[in-house]
Amino acid sequence: MNNSDTKIQSQLSELSTLLLQKRNSAGYWDGRLSSSALGVAVAITALHFYDARANAAEISSGLNWMETNINPDSGFGDSPESISNVSTSLLCYSAIKVCSKDDQGGLLLLKTGDYLRSQQIDVNSPELVPAILDFYKTDRTFSVPILTMCALCEVPGHEAFDSIPQLPFELSLLPRSFYSMLNLSVVSYAIPALVAVGIAIFRFKKRKNPLMRLIRESSVRKSLELLRKIQPESGGYLEAVPLTAFVCLCLIESGYRDLEVVRDGIKFLKHTQRSDGSWPIDIDLSTWVTTLAVKSLRNNVDQILDSDGKQQLTNHLLAIQNKQIHPFNGTPPGGWGWTSHSGSVPDGDDTPGTILALIALNGDSSELIRNPVFAGIKWLMQLQNNDGGFPTFSRGWGKLPFDQSCADLTGHAILAMAKTDHLFGDSLTRTGRSGIKKSFVKALIYLEKQQHAAGYWLALWFGNQHTADHTNPVYGTARTTAYLSETLETNFGCEYQVILKLMIDRGCKFLASVQNQDGSWGGAKDIQGSIEETALAITALVRNGFQEECTAGLNWLAEKTKSDGLVESPIGLYFASLWYSEELYPLTAYLECLSVINDC
Repeated sequence: MNNSDTKIQSQLSELSTLLLQKRNSAGYWDGRLSSSALGVAVAITALHFYDARANAAEISSGLNWMETNINPDSGFGDSPESISNVSTSLLCYSAIKVCSKDDQGGLLLLKTGDYLRSQQIDVNSPELVPAILDFYKTDRTFSVPILTMCALCEVPGHEAFDSIPQLPFELSLLPRSFYSMLNLSVVSYAIPALVAVGIAIFRFKKRKNPLMRLIRESSVRKSLELLRKIQPESGGYLEAVPLTAFVCLCLIESGYRDLEVVRDGIKFLKHTQRSDGSWPIDIDLSTWVTTLAVKSLRNNVDQILDSDGKQQLTNHLLAIQNKQIHPFNGTPPGGWGWTSHSGSVPDGDDTPGTILALIALNGDSSELIRNPVFAGIKWLMQLQNNDGGFPTFSRGWGKLPFDQSCADLTGHAILAMAKTDHLFGDSLTRTGRSGIKKSFVKALIYLEKQQHAAGYWLALWFGNQHTADHTNPVYGTARTTAYLSETLETNFGCEYQVILKLMIDRGCKFLASVQNQDGSWGGAKDIQGSIEETALAITALVRNGFQEECTAGLNWLAEKTKSDGLVESPIGLYFASLWYSEELYPLTAYLECLSVINDC
């Protein structure tokens, strides 16, 4: 590299020190998710319906935040840095209408209404319902809750319920094995919304089939009992503010204000409001950002973290592994979710991430982590879809985001399996190692099939607001290519190096072809650069040559962080195209990039 070793070492030292400073008192990282206009809108509406007078301070604070964070075009984006969109603006309009009682709210309502009209959305027209349904297509996980809240807020009015699709909440009472056969448009991951929103629609919809009315009426009580059964100790479903608020406001308006499930959900909302009046979409991504932080240090873990720090992190990660059948979605023991809070559910990205972090922290003393790592690998193998790829939460239920195979998660799982075999292969039974190898090969074949002719892979839960279709081939390709490059250093990597190198080469050539003229990378060609995407692209390229591209990227990163700091970008996607940013993403991505350069 043209950058001197001294400069790299200086940057590494500076960023490593900053990373350590961001740990919490327990020795791991919480991170900080961006505030969410959508989260604020749904939360204050739930608080208003529950008890407007008792929650007046929280509601007023939320409205003040919305006034401060409205976009110049008078719309609302998902986060303060996000482009305005119809769905979030519509929810904000509904919340302002029902919660605001003064002139300030009237002006805010007028502005938001002007934005919606500019997008051909008439809040007083019955055409509002088909417009939102068309935007989300077959995925009703988000569209129907949005429309239900609007109708409850008289946007355009309660009569809109007759046009809102009835969510079949009674099916939540069937065994989970039936969901795939029934091809539900809302899968088990969103059962709280299915039940609460479904009951609200049932209560307010005028046209009802007599037979279905009887079936649904008889299912209400047991469905409400299920809601309580799967509610976590924190009160927040999936630790998600919008989901919990949707559940609360629907049940309140359906006549179930006094249920424990509502009481605890409201407590969750009041407890999680930030001092500025806002809410994030989720409490935190502590497991995810902690594993990103550990992995960003790479071979410098022992130099940056002392033995006590490594032990603290190891103990924390081992303590939060799921050790029983999960009550929310029935997933078996062994996996990890995105946070240490009680509403977390094991998933196919945090599980390999935690396995890799544990290996990085305990490479020389691996006996402590062997069995937990084996349990994590077993959980991953059970998650693998028939197409060889890895989904996020559910195996093989259909084509919704929750159960779709995707490239970056599959690459992550491949690396976790390869490193586990590399470290623990001698202690595996022949059958055990054969099983991991079979899963590894199926995943490789999936990735080979999914790689586009141009060399890229698409990510599922990470996108870019500025690309035409909001996909992010740079993120998907950079992550997957980096995972495969690291896999080459393992026993499995040596055995399958031909196919790995072919995919890596295609991925690198794609990344080089979409670098911006200023040296940065955005989500695709000619998309404005971000710290996250640029650092991840360099991480993928630097092991495989491309010195000129990497040098240009490093120069851009140095100038960008010097002028703007480690500014985060809305790159994350949550549920149905709900954008967020995370303050640790640019820091961990940049640090990983420098660590890889240092290792080379």
